[in-house]
Order: sequence, then structure tokens, then C-alpha cells
Amino acid sequence: MEWTLKSFEQLTGAEVYRILQLRVNVFMLEQNCLYPEVDDKDQASHHLFLEADGKLAAYCRLLPRGISYPQASIGRVLVNPPYRGRGLAQELMTQALAFLTGEWGESEVKIQAQHYLEKFYGSFGFRPVSDVYPEDGIPHVDMVLRL
Repeated sequence: MEWTLKSFEQLTGAEVYRILQLRVNVFMLEQNCLYPEVDDKDQASHHLFLEADGKLAAYCRLLPRGISYPQASIGRVLVNPPYRGRGLAQELMTQALAFLTGEWGESEVKIQAQHYLEKFYGSFGFRPVSDVYPEDGIPHVDMVLRL
């Protein structure tokens, strides 16, 4: 298994399909949320993913400054259900932060985290910068990592 990082233009049609399929399956079906998953931010983003057995095991998108927030951002963080419990979420975040700091030279990263994951993101140094609020029926909190 090897991590892959691509800009939107570098993704193949099959990769785009697998990414969107997994995001819909996790964020819309598993979490029972109806929201616009295809939001016109993918084209400006880089996409970090891990494939195993011909399937996506883990994924996130990396957004440059000015797309979602004034800071760079990490979004759509997920691990495919059959691959959960193997530490892939930690590896995914480590890879994402290494790219944002090493390649883009970012010193601040903002995320919109599901509230139940606040401790997980806190383990990477993210700190809450908002109160908990509902987003699509799920409690969220905005968090920032300052490097």
C-alpha cells in the first residue's frame, strides 16, 4: 500500500469516480446526511489517498488558502469501513500535514471537525476556535493548527 497525492487534473476518471463514490457512501449514506457533496472545491484541491486491494482505504482533500478559509484546510477525511481500526486515520493526517507544511509551506491549517473527533484532531495540535454547532445535523467544531 502506498500513499498517492494528486491534483484534480492528475486524477484519472476512475480515481475521481472511486473518490466520489466513497465520500457519498461515508458522508451521505453512512452518516445519513443530505448535503451537496460535489461542491466545486475538488478542482482546486489536492487529493491524498491510500489504495489497497484495488479499493480506496483512506482519503482526504487538501485545500489551498482562500478556498474554504483564509488558511489552508484538510477536508473530507475518511477511512473506508473495512479498513478502520488499523491506524490509517493517523497516517492520513500525518501525510496531509507533512504535505501542507513541507510542500505548500503552510504555518496554519483550519478544519471543520465533527465534534466527536475533537480529541483525535487535538492529538495533532489542532485547537478549537469555535463553539460546537450543528452542520447537516451533526455537531461540529472549527479547529486550527498553528505551526
